[in-house]
Amino acid sequence: MPTPALSVPRQMLRRRPVRGAPVADGSSNHLRRRLGGFQLTMFGVGATVGAGIFFVFPEAVPQAGPAVVVSFVMAGAAAGLAAMCYAELASAVPISGSAYSYAYATLGEFVAVVVGACLLLEYGVSTAAVSVGWSQYLSKLSLNVFGVSVPQAISSAPWESDGGVVNLPAIILVAICAALLIGGTSESAKVNAVMVVIKLGVLLMFAVIASTAFRADRFSDFTPFGFSGISWAAGTIFFSYVGLDAVSTAGEEVKDPQHTIPRAIMAALLIVTGVYVVVAVAAMGSQPWQNFEGQNAGLAVIVDNITGNRVGSTVLVAGAVISIFSVTLVTMYGQTRILFAMGRDGLLPATLAKVNSRTGTPVTNTVIVAVVVAILAGLVPLQRLAEMVSIGALTAFIVVSVAVVVLRVREPDLPRGFKVPGYPITPVLSAAACGWILYSLHWYTWIAFTGWVAVALTFYLVWGRRHSALNGGQNGGTAMAQAHVRS
Repeated sequence: MPTPALSVPRQMLRRRPVRGAPVADGSSNHLRRRLGGFQLTMFGVGATVGAGIFFVFPEAVPQAGPAVVVSFVMAGAAAGLAAMCYAELASAVPISGSAYSYAYATLGEFVAVVVGACLLLEYGVSTAAVSVGWSQYLSKLSLNVFGVSVPQAISSAPWESDGGVVNLPAIILVAICAALLIGGTSESAKVNAVMVVIKLGVLLMFAVIASTAFRADRFSDFTPFGFSGISWAAGTIFFSYVGLDAVSTAGEEVKDPQHTIPRAIMAALLIVTGVYVVVAVAAMGSQPWQNFEGQNAGLAVIVDNITGNRVGSTVLVAGAVISIFSVTLVTMYGQTRILFAMGRDGLLPATLAKVNSRTGTPVTNTVIVAVVVAILAGLVPLQRLAEMVSIGALTAFIVVSVAVVVLRVREPDLPRGFKVPGYPITPVLSAAACGWILYSLHWYTWIAFTGWVAVALTFYLVWGRRHSALNGGQNGGTAMAQAHVRS
């Protein structure tokens, strides 16, 4: 590896070319384009609907009360503004890596590393959190069908109050998803599309059943904890919208990405927002808000209480078990593609960007992701995971919003299949909305996040900057990097 010709500050500011960027020695240059618009839209819906709506209520409702409906809308509005920014950048920079790659092309290597760390945190912790929630619903399904729930010792984390040892169902789910992803992207997308259709049908069934017990007076004490409670809940709920980012991680595996990716992002946003609002209103009107605290598999419990039998809740739980599976599958997919992009750029070991010649998938990094996520899912309680997802996602969303403006200024003639409406107001509002929710997160979340970013930056300064593909790799990387620093 040649010694970098640039000083450390200039290394940190260099940008990855939008076209014709060098790649690290030993990595694959690209992935196979196999996905169409419908499959990609289902990726966005699959990664989003389920992550929050099935099991975030016990965490968010005690913070905001009935006003949690506003928290859902608030988080959705911030995600919607960011989604439009993602759509523009995805059409202009149609490569794997999502916000990491956009930051690298616009704001430089140092910021890209920070965003990459945020995304790895977002996807890794999100996958673990969803796996924990899946375990709760699996236990409920076992109780309904067989009359026996999964023992607490093997279905709960050690630090939970119920005496858990390890969350084995969550670990098994991660292993199954890893096997599907290793088998092929197109195959995984087909499985996901089927599960998304089941998921939407189950949630529609819940809304219909819950509406039979709807009482408007349950919204009378609408904001028991004031506006701060709404903000806190929005920060917790925001992790249920981060799946929209997963659409842009597939930049190199989509046919006609300049047009397909923006359409898929916006379609997924509309579907997700509509489903969340309908289900949230139905749930809050079906029982007192105080009942949500500690109510694992809450939607199924609500159906039980309304119908007085387990038929409806058994269908709901079975649908949740199937559909939450799709969230785990797509969020794990997103993390493997972030690792692929960073490995190809040389900021992580190139082995993470090696693609299997038969399946066209990065097998090594998928196995690594599965092991790390399985450890988190098996040993860390759900409530300690949700906000860590939000803080990583919000930071990435802010950077994407800023990157839209930067790329418009630096490369105004770059072909774009989609442009943010209301520019530059929209990206500014997106950054401000995400920053506001970010500010409302708890202090201990900030401490953990700061520690994680510090580790990532230390790794970059010690190892990553010395191995960057822009140091003088296959395509004249040093000269290219110097040109981009000067510009």
